[in-house]
Amino acid sequence: QVQLVESGGGSVQSGGSLRLSCAASGFPVSSYSMGWYRQAPGTEREEVATISSDGRSRYANSVKGRFSISQDNAKNALYLQMNSLKPEDTAMYYCAADPRQMALLLALGVKPRNWGQGTQVTVSS
Repeated sequence: QVQLVESGGGSVQSGGSLRLSCAASGFPVSSYSMGWYRQAPGTEREEVATISSDGRSRYANSVKGRFSISQDNAKNALYLQMNSLKPEDTAMYYCAADPRQMALLLALGVKPRNWGQGTQVTVSS
């Protein structure tokens, strides 16, 4: 059974940093496409950063150069290092996993199958 548990969210001031973690179980992260998504109140869930099982990573334009996605296969975990945070980064952040390649998900216009419960990130100005 696939399980994803996020942690590391919190409240920071603009310009600060946070590191989100996602503990995965029931599958090897090395064989899945993994990603971070976020959703602010009244908006749709959007892709923040993803990493495919072939190692290719992808970032939303709004976070390029500030956020970095990584995974630790030995710990079966996914991370999101967030630097230079802005108030517009405020959202619930979700970890996601799918056995298919991210390129296929994009081509199909679908989101990953498996989701965590989310961790809140709040950035104040």
